[in-house]
Amino acid sequence: MALLSGAVLALPGTAAHAADTLISQGRTVTASSVENGGTPAAYAVDGDTGTRWSSAATDQQWIQVDLGQSASISKVVLQWEAAYGKAYQIQTSADGVAWTTVYSTTTGAGGTETLNVTGSGRYVRMNGVARATGYGYSLWEFQVFGSFTGSTPSCGTTNAAQGGTATASSTENAGTPASAAVDGNTGTRWSSAAADPQWLQVDLGSVQQLCQVTLNWEAAYGKAYQIQSSNDGTTWTTLYSTTTGAGGNETLNVAGSGRYVRLYGTQRGTGYGYSLWEFGVHTGGGSGTPSPSPSPTSTVPPVQGGGDLGPNVLVFDPSTPNIQATVDQVFAKQESNQFGTDRYALLFKPGTYNNINAQIGFYTSIAGLGLNPDDTTFNGDVTVDAGWMQGNATQNFWRSAENLHLKPVSGTDRWAVAQAAPFRRMHVEGGLNLAPSGYGWASGGYIADSKIDGQVGNYSQQQWYTRDSSIGGFSNGVWNQVFSGVQGAPAQGFPNPPYTTLDTTPVSQEKPFLYLDGSDYKVFVPAKRTNARGTSWGNGTPQGSSLPLSQFYVVKAGATAATINQALAQGLNLLFTPGVYHVDQSINITRPDTVVLGLGLATVIPDNGVTAMKVADVDGVKVAGLLLDAGTVNSPSLLQVGGSGPGADHTNDPTVIQDVFVRVGGAGAGKTTAGMVINSNNTIIDHTWIWRADHGAGVGWDVNASDYGMLVGGNNVLATGLFVEHFKKYDVEWSGNGGKTIFFQNEIAYDAPNQAAVQNGATKGFAAYKVDNNVTSHEAWGLGSYCYFNVDPTIVVDHGFEVPNTPNVKLHDILVNSLGGNGQFNHVVNDTGAATSGTSTTPSNVVSYP
Repeated sequence: MALLSGAVLALPGTAAHAADTLISQGRTVTASSVENGGTPAAYAVDGDTGTRWSSAATDQQWIQVDLGQSASISKVVLQWEAAYGKAYQIQTSADGVAWTTVYSTTTGAGGTETLNVTGSGRYVRMNGVARATGYGYSLWEFQVFGSFTGSTPSCGTTNAAQGGTATASSTENAGTPASAAVDGNTGTRWSSAAADPQWLQVDLGSVQQLCQVTLNWEAAYGKAYQIQSSNDGTTWTTLYSTTTGAGGNETLNVAGSGRYVRLYGTQRGTGYGYSLWEFGVHTGGGSGTPSPSPSPTSTVPPVQGGGDLGPNVLVFDPSTPNIQATVDQVFAKQESNQFGTDRYALLFKPGTYNNINAQIGFYTSIAGLGLNPDDTTFNGDVTVDAGWMQGNATQNFWRSAENLHLKPVSGTDRWAVAQAAPFRRMHVEGGLNLAPSGYGWASGGYIADSKIDGQVGNYSQQQWYTRDSSIGGFSNGVWNQVFSGVQGAPAQGFPNPPYTTLDTTPVSQEKPFLYLDGSDYKVFVPAKRTNARGTSWGNGTPQGSSLPLSQFYVVKAGATAATINQALAQGLNLLFTPGVYHVDQSINITRPDTVVLGLGLATVIPDNGVTAMKVADVDGVKVAGLLLDAGTVNSPSLLQVGGSGPGADHTNDPTVIQDVFVRVGGAGAGKTTAGMVINSNNTIIDHTWIWRADHGAGVGWDVNASDYGMLVGGNNVLATGLFVEHFKKYDVEWSGNGGKTIFFQNEIAYDAPNQAAVQNGATKGFAAYKVDNNVTSHEAWGLGSYCYFNVDPTIVVDHGFEVPNTPNVKLHDILVNSLGGNGQFNHVVNDTGAATSGTSTTPSNVVSYP
């Protein structure tokens, strides 16, 4: 408002000034955000009225163009798409920091707005204040007219690139080297591999003032590309950008400076690579400083897809010597390494492996590399036990088994785990025991898309969720055993026996996985299923799509957030190899159907209070297999999906979050206001453990502070397998309509210092699972919350679940429990359900509410 009141307002006009010249087209352009990968900022200055920039769906958004040098600005033309700005400003700046408003309105009408202005500057910005629609700001074209001020040096006729040292991202073959594009011979050429992106760069030998680049294309030309400059070959500034390259001979007038000049291609015009007879660079004489660019993706070089999987991915085939010794060495290191930094993925090529017992410790994933589980057979076991903790399996976190066929030696495999230890896409030709040897305490767990020929022995597991699987039977139960879409599941019986059984799962999409197609690594993305029952792979070739590894940036040690975001901006997916990655800016996923897959519990830590990962409100993003660990500076959240509230409908292609775990403290002090914020409609959260640590390092009421585990603002969000524990206020708060949860496991924060610390107005304590009063439809099955106040055992919580009293908000099979009488619940949901009883650790159950 201060900007508005202090501005000298200009009125829009319709007549062009006589001296108006379009000076913004093809220039470097940046924006506060993009809606998705298909609407980048560059599309607003490419001269193509069929392409557009669009922002995130929030009010304070901007797009700015760098003209390359100071100019007198006489007119700005905004060609709006349907999502236009109602209130916005046109601003100019000499340095991209201090801005002057030359036009302001609160009554923008959309369409094509021609604004006659008076101003000067190198940078021109449309600064959005208020949107006219529920979408973002969207411009087909952002055009700036005027003339450059001061004298412009004449552009030299000498090709400064000729004979320079040229390098390239790739060459088609030995006969088309990079040097052939700068040899002055139009009969020789450089050509690249047939993939996007690719680049060619030349070293001019010293910093030069740049005025023109010429491209003499062979038939294989670039449709979308940038011309970039750099002083050091590392930090790049974009001088020209297009998505409508036509091939042939292109003469591009540019303004900037640098020692290195690069063609960076993002989209080929043919099915071949990029091919240049000659790459020419012309200078204006003298040196200068390259213009700064605010775009984080322009400060790092292009990233190549594919490559090796790094040192912590161990790949075996049946002929590999000493397999047992190798997996034993990893287990010896990881068995009790609960908060260490080592990460491993054990991958087995298709074939048969004999006499294997792979014991799986912390931060270790084991998986087959076949397209089907039965492609990789163990005549042996994959084992998790609890010897390291004297038979107590309640801390067997952060490990996984996927995509294997087991023939257990004894006839029964043992998988005694707790939270964050998925058992996915497994075929056990025998039984599966979920308890540790000696049948000590256990508190898991999760099975999906698996076939267990024999019986699943629950034994001491307090709670368990099994989804879209086939089992030969299930024995006993403790408090909360839930099944959806499981062939062979026990009948509905809650609370005695404590089985919640749904015949199908409403919507499910299995986790992407790495596999071998011959000798080539690919990532398979299974298809979405509705009302699923049984495995996705039991009847022939699984349904879905395959992505080659060349379409992934393989994230390895040393990768920065800027490099990761550069890869995403190039249209690459992400494959995180096992490791711990610190990020100083949010990893921004804006392209629909992007796949982000972690191996070996790859861990991302924000260093400076940013949100570790943000997913735009776009279709079909898949994020799987990551641990997000809070940094020492408070973050607003560790994962955000969508904008500030519900946006588009994604029913046909939902975003899916799978095996993504949040940790606040434990490995060291960490803070975040909320673990996850889910604002995109139709998002599926399939197995997550969101944990504010109750043990380990950096643990204390005000040390690893975090108020909320998961906040859901999107509509029609589905959670299957939701584990959330120990947050200071609501562990889960749901404000979107149409939400569903199948299985919820919770422990209220242990370390509340006293009753006053958890007093919620007139209510004693915060509910574990809160559905806001504005919600008119919500349904959940198989929910449990437990209290164990180990600092002040006298604390009382009025209820574990709090929902509005409306007919379409329904809870089924819910319970609360007090562990040993350390604290008590007065009710289960709202004022319904008996109080927990003394020290008996006996659940108080409600079969249905209302």
